[in-house]
Amino acid sequence: MPDRAPWATPVLKHSIRQSLHAGLGGVWVRGSLPAGGAVLVPNHNSWWDGYVLRELAWWAGADFRVLMSARQLGRFPFLRRMGALEAGRVREAARSAQDGAWVAVFAEGAVQPPGPLAELQPGAAWIARTAGVPLIPVALRVVMRGGQWPEAYLRIGAAKTDLAEALAHELSLLDAELASSDPEQPLAGYLRVMAGRASGSDEVDWPARLLTLITGDQ
Repeated sequence: MPDRAPWATPVLKHSIRQSLHAGLGGVWVRGSLPAGGAVLVPNHNSWWDGYVLRELAWWAGADFRVLMSARQLGRFPFLRRMGALEAGRVREAARSAQDGAWVAVFAEGAVQPPGPLAELQPGAAWIARTAGVPLIPVALRVVMRGGQWPEAYLRIGAAKTDLAEALAHELSLLDAELASSDPEQPLAGYLRVMAGRASGSDEVDWPARLLTLITGDQ
């Protein structure tokens, strides 16, 4: 069936990217991105998670699918244009992965409070096994640090069969990096995917810096 509104896809892409630029201080990634089809399995602790993964795929030039609950997809049907599939369509997801797409599966099933991983559902492993593609743990945190806006960090792990253990390990590493870093600087070793909204402190500080230049006051 022909697309009756082909203009809608670029409009939605622009809207999602504008939301990310306006709402986050940036997106950073560490680790090796898959070169072809793969099943990415992130933890799920924030509203931003799906958008952050979508931005990562755009940045990497990867085709993208994400499984969503029927309830959520019913509320936001436009996300089908951005690669969203109803959670029960695992065979279609497997075909997409075989064809080279990244398929993101929030295996905890729903947004969870920060803390230990909830029990992971088996669908992600089934899709990866059926498609013959890597199953990749992705530690994902959207956190407030030293700036005015939250920052998103993704740590891409190596393909593993013991998914729960691997994802928990990557999360522990990311949390340790966040806990030991300077909160006013991006995490060392991470590559910036997207420059987000500048902190308001930069705008507040510029008059003081200008006055210092004019008067020489320290």
